[in-house]
This record gives sequence, structure tokens and C-alpha cells, in this order.
Amino acid sequence: MRWNLVVIYTPQLDECRAFYEGLGLDLDVEWHGDGPVHYAAVLSDGSVFELYPAEPGRETGAVRMGFTVGEGDGHGYAAGVHVVRDPDGRSVELRVTPAL
Repeated sequence: MRWNLVVIYTPQLDECRAFYEGLGLDLDVEWHGDGPVHYAAVLSDGSVFELYPAEPGRETGAVRMGFTVGEGDGHGYAAGVHVVRDPDGRSVELRVTPAL
């Protein structure tokens, strides 16, 4: 088994988009039918990461996630493991490898 979808519901959609793009995610604007505008990125393994605007009673709380990225991919982190926080305070482990 492997995961194929993670959806984060955030009250700070634009700030979270900028944060995750800064880590190297290529987020595209999407919307389906009469649903809200949101952002989605397809990772190298085919899994999908999405950011949706939070609605009352539908906000993602504490979550710890991790991404592996290559050093020099534009995120500004040196090789190693870094724990950073997104604008909503969620922990994100960034494992930076010398080269992917």
C-alpha cells in the first residue's frame, strides 16, 4: 500500500500555496464543477497533494508530513533533515538529499 492523495484544508490558502511552492511543489490552480478553487501538485510517484480553502468545520489541524527533495532544487535548504512549519503551524519534514 502507498498513499495517493493528501488534501490540506487551510484558512490561509495563498500563504500555504507560497510556502509549499517554496519547498519545490509545482502547484496548479484547479476547480471541479461548482467546487472551490484550489491548488494541486502531482508528485514524482504519481501521488497528489492538494490545498483547499477551509470551510467552517472543515479545517486540517495538526499533521506532520515529510517530503524528499534534491539539494539545489530552489528551496534553499542544504542536504540533511529540516523540520519547518507551514503558515498554519503544521510540521513538515524536509529530507534534502545531495541529488535526486
